[in-house]
Amino acid sequence: MCLVAIAIDQSRRFPLVLAANRDEFFKRPAARLGWWSPAPGAPDILGGRDLEAGGTWLGLTAQGRLALVTNVRNPARVDPSAPSRGEIVPRWLAGDLSTDRFWMRTALAGHNGFNLIAADFRSGECFWASNCDAHPTRLERGLYGVSNASLDTPWPKVNALKQHLRDATNSAESLDALTAQLFDALADKAAAPDALLPATGVPREWEKVLSSAFIRSPDSSYGTRCSTLVVTERVNKRLVTHVLERSFSAAGGMALLRRSTLKDWPPRYSEDAQPEAVAQPVVTESELTSEEAVPVRKTRVRSLLKPETPRRKRQSAGAL
Repeated sequence: MCLVAIAIDQSRRFPLVLAANRDEFFKRPAARLGWWSPAPGAPDILGGRDLEAGGTWLGLTAQGRLALVTNVRNPARVDPSAPSRGEIVPRWLAGDLSTDRFWMRTALAGHNGFNLIAADFRSGECFWASNCDAHPTRLERGLYGVSNASLDTPWPKVNALKQHLRDATNSAESLDALTAQLFDALADKAAAPDALLPATGVPREWEKVLSSAFIRSPDSSYGTRCSTLVVTERVNKRLVTHVLERSFSAAGGMALLRRSTLKDWPPRYSEDAQPEAVAQPVVTESELTSEEAVPVRKTRVRSLLKPETPRRKRQSAGAL
């Protein structure tokens, strides 16, 4: 992914909302949203798949993990022989390493610069981490954004997407209204004013091309390959998560939509919960369909993330 905004427990009805664009060269082969197995015995992943290196930029598992990765733009520090950053997401989703061991192994793996947002909802935790930063950061309830710099770096497109996400979750009266607003925000082709362009080491004309939410290079060789939404809706006392992906070709034209729904996801956090069997949803291609808004009773609801305590702060300081 190259542009992401995520809201955690900012809406009673929609406690988890994630909107993201993946930007990549169109010649790099990729599979669209679907369930796939990264390795024998590993949990199946719901997400797209990089068919060149075998990893993914965003994925989740039925067991309650979610992760996404973006690159950090710094052409002066790119190693062409570095391992693919797409390997990081399946490694986290496998769930076979403690968070501290996972982060130690990942930080020393020799990847080019990356941002990682990784959640384990069974333990009620979510982190941002980067190999360009000294320590991971535990994310609390809030609204966050990241592109090709550090977390919440105030690039115009990061600020704009965060504001669109905030407005949409506060005003949308239905799931369809919310997803329509977010897809519109991800499709914004407006470039940032010259005075607000970041300086990341690429030519100024490329900074301009890369400054919009939806990217398409002048020669159509590079751009936004897909827009992805992950929206958790609280329906009475149950959580239902919708994963939607619009994919785009270099030639333009109609975007293709895939959609998957997971009931009772994300799971409720627990210190000692064991993974439960979760039915694998069916992925279908369709247009957005209208659904009736389901009223949410105004009762106290549980956060998706476990509240931080002084002891947990000490424990998480070196985690993930």
